Amino acid sequence: MGRQFRWMWLAFTASTLGTWLGFDAFPLIAILALHAGPAEVSLLSAAGLAVGALIAVPLGPWVEFRRKRPVMIAMDLVRFAALISIPVTYALNCLSFLQLVIVSVIAGAADIAFRAASGSFLKSLVAPRDLLTANGRFEATTWTATVLGPPLGNAAIGVLGPVITVAADAVSYLLSAAGIGAIGGPEPRPARTGGTRTGIGGWRYLLAHPALRPLLFNTVLVNGLILATAPLMAVLMLGRLGFPTWQYGLAFGLPCLGGLLGARLARRIVGRFGERRTLLVSGTLRACWSIGLAFVGPGTGGLVLVIAVQFGLVTCMGVFNPVFATYRLEQTATDRVARTLTAWSITSSATIAAMTALWGVLAAVTSPRAAIALAGLLLLATPLLLPRIDQKTLSPYGH
Repeated sequence: MGRQFRWMWLAFTASTLGTWLGFDAFPLIAILALHAGPAEVSLLSAAGLAVGALIAVPLGPWVEFRRKRPVMIAMDLVRFAALISIPVTYALNCLSFLQLVIVSVIAGAADIAFRAASGSFLKSLVAPRDLLTANGRFEATTWTATVLGPPLGNAAIGVLGPVITVAADAVSYLLSAAGIGAIGGPEPRPARTGGTRTGIGGWRYLLAHPALRPLLFNTVLVNGLILATAPLMAVLMLGRLGFPTWQYGLAFGLPCLGGLLGARLARRIVGRFGERRTLLVSGTLRACWSIGLAFVGPGTGGLVLVIAVQFGLVTCMGVFNPVFATYRLEQTATDRVARTLTAWSITSSATIAAMTALWGVLAAVTSPRAAIALAGLLLLATPLLLPRIDQKTLSPYGH
């Protein structure tokens, strides 16, 4: 797909590896360094997502009508500056819970803007026939980093302290900015066309689209229910069940080999069964696993259970995600991509924030295990929201 895509892929690899080295870094810092409880840990995750999403509302049209590479570089630098403040203040013994929230907000807003710009840039960079291959490579890279990052990151935390992975994550954004800058080549300024330029234009487009609308509802609910339980799993496993940090990282890192496998098989599966069936089947299967996390216990048996459940979940996600990402780009008009992706990210972040806060309250009122069980039960109903995609809306690779 050419030198320019390879630089974009390298930049993505750097930032993704940094992100997964810092897997659950903020909850771990809150638990281990600031001695936060379940409600505070959930509040940290929810506040950063919610406020960051609110700040990002006007960013869609702002990104749409600007060259995408400078936006991506700027957002990388913003994330670097925000994250590097945490190890600095920790070294000065003045790190606070409020600072974690503020940094989470800044990083969340910058992440939404970056993803909007990168999705639009990718669609202009590669040929339509190569979109699924490109998204498959990004997905495979994500799962590879997820396999390597958490065990290495949690081992580093055990040896060097709870903020070391945040520093590594910050540096990864500098490397990403350098890689994006190396892409080179001309990038024309986007024409100011495409209907409304307000922050709601992306939502109007999504809600009017017969296939993207239910896909939006499905994906944000699935992601919200899965991620709302992530802080509770940290509290349950690291606190009440007494797992060491390296086992916690292993439990969520090792199964991501399944995601790598799914990502590598996605194009082959689409070629054999078609886009519609792949989306429906993999989207349904990914909702069937999380209920098993409610039964985790201490010791080796509990660790094996988490690994098995996560392996099944991420294998299905590894197939679903690149097909979904490709279909979404194919169905979105070129001059609406940034606004649509921004609206999608904001909706997802706001949903995750609301569910994370709610599940934190549920865990405080009942228990982390009961809240995790409820999320798993609700996930079983989410396949009802998957779109029944009409054959006329399929990509050229569907059957």
